Amino acid sequence: MSGYLLRRTGQSVVVLAGVSVIVFALVHLVPGDPVRLALGTRFNQETYDALRERSGLDLPLLQQYVSWLGGALTGDLGVSFRSGDTVASLIGERLPATLTLAFASILVALAIAIPLGTVSALRPRSVVDRIATVFSQIGISVPEFWMAIVLILVFAGTLGWLPTGGYVPLTEDPAGWLQRLILPAVVTGVVSGSVITRFVRSSMLEALGSDHVRTAQAKGLPARQVFTWHVLRNALLPLVTVTGVQLAYLLSGVVVVEIVFSWPGLGQLALQSVQARDYPVLQGAVLLFAIVFLVINLVVDLLYTAIDPRIRR
Repeated sequence: MSGYLLRRTGQSVVVLAGVSVIVFALVHLVPGDPVRLALGTRFNQETYDALRERSGLDLPLLQQYVSWLGGALTGDLGVSFRSGDTVASLIGERLPATLTLAFASILVALAIAIPLGTVSALRPRSVVDRIATVFSQIGISVPEFWMAIVLILVFAGTLGWLPTGGYVPLTEDPAGWLQRLILPAVVTGVVSGSVITRFVRSSMLEALGSDHVRTAQAKGLPARQVFTWHVLRNALLPLVTVTGVQLAYLLSGVVVVEIVFSWPGLGQLALQSVQARDYPVLQGAVLLFAIVFLVINLVVDLLYTAIDPRIRR
């Protein structure tokens, strides 16, 4: 296990190094001058030259990359051109909201997908199976912003049960935190749950039709034991994979949902930095997204070895 972990960690480091080069290059290919945009109507040539020199934009690109990478390795991601705050502090301010929405959404998705997909696979062509199929099609096809607007109109506008949006930290107002979390978590949870439901159903059907399951049934093992030890465990691999992908996607910021519900997450921060050509913030945010995907992929691979020990070999 330790050797496998070391190999996967080494591969992740190499991938992260490549991502850092690509991110830095793509960000600097975005048209527009961030210093000019930051100055706005206060522009004058002396201030402009001084800010470019202070931010290091007058240096060659290779030297800028080396300087940025060296700072990133020590936790210094630079300073925002727009606000003057450190990138680490800006990301730290948005991180709690992103973590809250991501984990609440994945819990909603799993609460929908696992029972619905399982019952659908155990009873193919039944009413439940048809409901699961229709639900997954609707959840995948309907745009997130439309679903969000409908829920706001119904539960906030018509019924008045929930606020239209915003974010309150859990430590300040637990009730307000929960009320503002419900609608965005349901929207993103339904979309992710629709995807996961289809994977749960297909993986369950494949496991139910395998030879070892039929052999266990022929031996007269109880149905619950066959399902737990032979069906569920073999169906977990696809479920773990798609859940990891959905969680990484949610942790990277759901931009549309964050904008509709005024949710101050990392996705909204990345969008604002693109609009303002705020290189340091955009580079820091995208680098964090890459780290999130790599870490979750590593965790998923380790879970694979726990579920199916044959993968270690």
